[in-house]
Amino acid sequence: MTDAYELADAARPEPPLAGAELATLTGFLDFQRATFAWKCTGLSTEQLRARPLLPSTLSLLGLTRHLAEVELGWFRNILNGEGHPGIWRDSNGRFAEFAADEADPEEAFAHWRAECEHARELVAAAPSLDVLGHYRAADGKETEYSLRWILTHMIEEYARHNGHADLLREHLDGRTGE
Repeated sequence: MTDAYELADAARPEPPLAGAELATLTGFLDFQRATFAWKCTGLSTEQLRARPLLPSTLSLLGLTRHLAEVELGWFRNILNGEGHPGIWRDSNGRFAEFAADEADPEEAFAHWRAECEHARELVAAAPSLDVLGHYRAADGKETEYSLRWILTHMIEEYARHNGHADLLREHLDGRTGE
């Protein structure tokens, strides 16, 4: 692996200005996904693992792993009922995506891209935005979420983390952007 980790898919597609609801929601989600990739482009493994905003433990690589888990959770598990246990767990079974000090960027970005692609396939196969996904909490309580809600939530999730990524990137090499 070279010192600079480049992402080939960092081009950002513009959402439609006058599209139907599904095209608009998926367009904005793909724009936010591409924005995150863009924030990570051109950085070394050490920069991707760095936690420059102490005392925060956030790193771009940790965010990448987190976003892969979020894609998996909302689309595979909640929308599609797959029951996947997650990608990164610690020895106690807890989510460990933010423990990225020794993480492999190629592995993390491969998982993230694969989860994004799987999510796109599930959304494309859904008969409508009214399709319901199900989440069962540890106490047995079940909550239903429409695909419309999931897509809107994912746009919010990425927008929030893209703000984090922007601050991390600025501290790493001074680059800023929208």
